[in-house]
Amino acid sequence: MPVDEGYFPRERSVLRRVHEERLVGLHYGQRALCIGALDPRNFIGTALHTRGRDAPFQRLAHTATAFETIFFGTRAEADRVLERVHAMHERVRGTLPRDAGPYPAGTPYSAFDPELMLWTVAVTCDSAVCFFELLVRPLDDDERDALWRDYVRFGELFGMPRDVAPRSWREFRAWFDGRIASDVVYLTPEARHAGLISAFELPLPRGLAVAKRLHDALILGSLPVRVRELYGLSYGRREHAAFTTAVALLRATRRVAPRPFVRGRCNDAYALVARTERQRIARGEATAQLMPVA
Repeated sequence: MPVDEGYFPRERSVLRRVHEERLVGLHYGQRALCIGALDPRNFIGTALHTRGRDAPFQRLAHTATAFETIFFGTRAEADRVLERVHAMHERVRGTLPRDAGPYPAGTPYSAFDPELMLWTVAVTCDSAVCFFELLVRPLDDDERDALWRDYVRFGELFGMPRDVAPRSWREFRAWFDGRIASDVVYLTPEARHAGLISAFELPLPRGLAVAKRLHDALILGSLPVRVRELYGLSYGRREHAAFTTAVALLRATRRVAPRPFVRGRCNDAYALVARTERQRIARGEATAQLMPVA
């Protein structure tokens, strides 16, 4: 019987190489959600069909764990996750209840809309590359092309048509940067609230306060300038100094840490975040909640 190496085999998949870096796995999801909220169809469509409004980080942890199963698991394991996700996505369809920037009320949305699927893949890829190159090393041109091919494959697993995707890393970069700079991106008040929660209200135990400050500085400094402007986030000399310090400290720590602490799945970290949120809710402490979308 052939060995089931999964959809992204070890040693051959650049996507797997990137996501096996724990410094990528610990940060890319929050940044991706923050940028992903800039498409009102994506944000509103998801928000209207989610059950995790009162516990957003448990939902985020569940999604991140599912992604890691697809990145690192066997095809059989990944297929079980994909089947569950497909069933959930079947329910995510409708029309915008009100105007949202360039999208008038009545604009249709669907989890299977090829353009929205590409947007989800794009913000995930951009965030993973951002942290890999910030904290590990730059990728060369061949690696970037191979990585983008892997991400197109990732999108296809969820039903994204291949022909909707840019054909190379250079085309992807031009498309993505152009979209961020264009008028099609727009933040509703609910999306702004949710994006800031995902980026800067990560629930961690009190003993990890320093790690939380490093995390927040890294996320803020890594966001594109226009994204920070749309969110109304200040980024001056003090914030930039905190960002460069966080990058230097995390890069130095990675160089001296034992390999098992540097590479591998982040399941335990995701579980810690979810457990901390559950404990805060059980104690009746204030916790991040998403605003209702009318």
